[in-house]
Amino acid sequence: MSLDELLAVLEDANAAGVFQLPAHCREAVGRAAAEAGFACFEVSLADCSRLDEVLARLGDDLDFPGWYGHNLDALKDCLTDLSWVEAAGYVLFIDHAGPFLVREPEGFAVLGEVLAVAVAEWRALGYPMWIFFDAQATALAVFAATG
Repeated sequence: MSLDELLAVLEDANAAGVFQLPAHCREAVGRAAAEAGFACFEVSLADCSRLDEVLARLGDDLDFPGWYGHNLDALKDCLTDLSWVEAAGYVLFIDHAGPFLVREPEGFAVLGEVLAVAVAEWRALGYPMWIFFDAQATALAVFAATG
């Protein structure tokens, strides 16, 4: 996929979602997102194996406001109100989610549902929000940015 083709895909709010991103596609996606003027966030869950740890890490790394309550409702509220980082769209790379997925699959599923709701709310406003996990999960479609 060329940079222009990737840009077109990323700028399409209707195509946005929560995906697994193969490692070899990350650089291209990051480059295209920057080119599109998207805000890009990177969160490592390397030492997170429980949902409460994941929620804390997301709040810290996305620089959520002080009212963030470290729960799923607050996560959804913060992800759908990124007023402190206005951009043409949003990309969130979530790395090292494997241990969390293995230890707490129900928590991973609930997290995925909340992330999908946030993506849908941005989509309704015409803004793309893309969330990419490096972990393989049956619930995640694979986003292939390269041919």
